[in-house]
Amino acid sequence: MFTIGQRVKYQRERRGMSQKGLGELIGKSENWVFKVEHDQIPIDRISVLVQLSRVLRCSIEDLTGGFLSGVSTGLDTEHEHVPAIRSALALPSSLLPSNVGSVSVQDFKESVDDAWTVYETQSKGRYQDVGSRLPQLLRVGHAALRDTSGDEEQVALRQLISLYGLHQIWLRRVGEPTLARIAADRGLALADSAGDPALMAAAAWNLSCVLTSAGEVHDSVELARQTIASCTPNDNSSVEHWSAYGALHLQAAVAAVRATKGPVAWDLYHGAKAAAQRVGADRNHWHTSFGPTNVAMHEVHLTAEEGNASEALRLADTVEINPELPLERRTRYLIEVMNCNRIQRDDYATVHVLGKLREQSPEEIVFSPLVREAVTDLLKREKPLFRDDLRKVAAHIGIAA
Repeated sequence: MFTIGQRVKYQRERRGMSQKGLGELIGKSENWVFKVEHDQIPIDRISVLVQLSRVLRCSIEDLTGGFLSGVSTGLDTEHEHVPAIRSALALPSSLLPSNVGSVSVQDFKESVDDAWTVYETQSKGRYQDVGSRLPQLLRVGHAALRDTSGDEEQVALRQLISLYGLHQIWLRRVGEPTLARIAADRGLALADSAGDPALMAAAAWNLSCVLTSAGEVHDSVELARQTIASCTPNDNSSVEHWSAYGALHLQAAVAAVRATKGPVAWDLYHGAKAAAQRVGADRNHWHTSFGPTNVAMHEVHLTAEEGNASEALRLADTVEINPELPLERRTRYLIEVMNCNRIQRDDYATVHVLGKLREQSPEEIVFSPLVREAVTDLLKREKPLFRDDLRKVAAHIGIAA
């Protein structure tokens, strides 16, 4: 079976295009294209596959061998709650609360906190549940901000920025990068108007996540570095401020390594590590999962992004996953470890981690292109030792064994 990287190379050469030329057309470096074609780094975002298919004038099925073809997972079809969210985000902020009565800031805060709790802890049905809430929560949030003043206005503003953060991560996961960008932009505009450096760091982290996921890694690094320079905490700053500041370093590091700026990435990583020492323990301020464990997870991720899967796995052996971290963070990390095992052709270990993912987050793995590619690949060479476990995962994500 051909890998995605090999298929990209075939389609590129078929078009008579150089690696440098392809990279320039999709905003990537020549080195990035080389690493993809030689299976040193994965393509783990649908948005990048879409860009490649347009430039190479082929279908996503041509690039993936069909493992995304005809699958109703939200990756290739629009999630049912996206139209309502799109309609809400299309309205000017001033019009959002037009049909909403008086709103208590405390009620709004509790509603946003509850939506985040569902997203971060509920293993089944969380995309459906949270997606159904988002449009009305947005209207209520702007109504709360409209109707308040003084200290409560700051509370409403913080919660509205948090809500836009929930929008961006939900929308990214269901394959809506453009809408995620709109939500993140609005959150950053609100933070900018507040003039609070901690809010700025948190909102910039949200937008940096969107930019990185969309492959706009150079813009992501630049946004993060400029924000880092303008919102540096001091000895009197809150732990929340240090958390947002550290998380922004980690996100910038990921963007930098994908932009093939290794030294910059590791410099940012060390900045995050220093911030984690100030924070002291694993936290979840601004839903960034920032703390020593997340920093250690990112060391694994950065090493894998640089193409050193064996070293990434060695580092992973030293990371003790904190069960208190949000479900999505733990799941995304396990997907990274699974992919490293796959690159190393350790099929048994790959299937073992896939089984853990299915148990831990049965909904999340349905939305992961890396999981789908791994399962499709393994089915071509299944062995009696892991056949049953592999087929359970395949059936769960809708791939015929």
